[in-house]
Amino acid sequence: MIKIGSHAFVWVGEWTTESGNYAIEQCGKIGFDLIEIPLLKPDEFDVKSHRAALDQAGIDGTCSLALPASLHLPFYPDAAKAFLIKALDKVQELGCHYLGGCTPYSLGTLTGKPPTTAERQTVIDVMKEVCAEAAKRDITVALEPCNRYETYMYNSLADARDAILAVGASNFKLHADTYHMNIEEERFDTAFINAADVIGYVHMSESHRGQVGKGTVKWDEVWQGLADAKFSGYLVLESFAAINPDLTAATCLWRPPLQSSDEIARGGYEFLKAGVAQYLS
Repeated sequence: MIKIGSHAFVWVGEWTTESGNYAIEQCGKIGFDLIEIPLLKPDEFDVKSHRAALDQAGIDGTCSLALPASLHLPFYPDAAKAFLIKALDKVQELGCHYLGGCTPYSLGTLTGKPPTTAERQTVIDVMKEVCAEAAKRDITVALEPCNRYETYMYNSLADARDAILAVGASNFKLHADTYHMNIEEERFDTAFINAADVIGYVHMSESHRGQVGKGTVKWDEVWQGLADAKFSGYLVLESFAAINPDLTAATCLWRPPLQSSDEIARGGYEFLKAGVAQYLS
């Protein structure tokens, strides 16, 4: 069943107890099914307060993260694994069942070279252990490939699919993102179809990170590809109406989009609803 969500960064640039609960409230008011919570700092995450806010808003939550540079998994496998398991504990305490994003790498960490066979094997080995821990907690873990300017590890859906199949865990899925696909894929529809067996989550994000439908993403091709792939997971609006200081350099987000948070959220919600009704219902 399709669920429509929004990333918290549509409303807030940094997740704190106060700002996070505000984003949860706004997400619920608009009508989204869920909010994607940036779990970038598990040690500072106020589970009790956010669980209450989700219940009051009447929406579900998913979580996502990118590893800190000091925990880039191919370089620091043991420390990265410990961080990811700590994040899984927070997801479980929150009553949620999904942890996606750049789970095995740090955004902005570049070596000037392609990933080595050893680096990718290290990811496979560690993510097997992480997914086993996630399964004990009834949590799905996902891998999001990002564009070549933000990571050298996984850039295309095919890259990520290979890693997911190598890990071989039923709770390890592909987290796609149309912003990154717009840079890396030859066609949206073909990429979705070829990875249909592992996709569970899609960031619906415009080429300029602002209002969906007002950039260069070929949305008809996106929707048709999702339909042909028989997609039935999460579609999550992702825009950065507020800039997160921890991700600014990695994502090169130096300025907010032209539209306000409210315009992006309400317009995005209607855009996703219309697309689902036309292509996926």
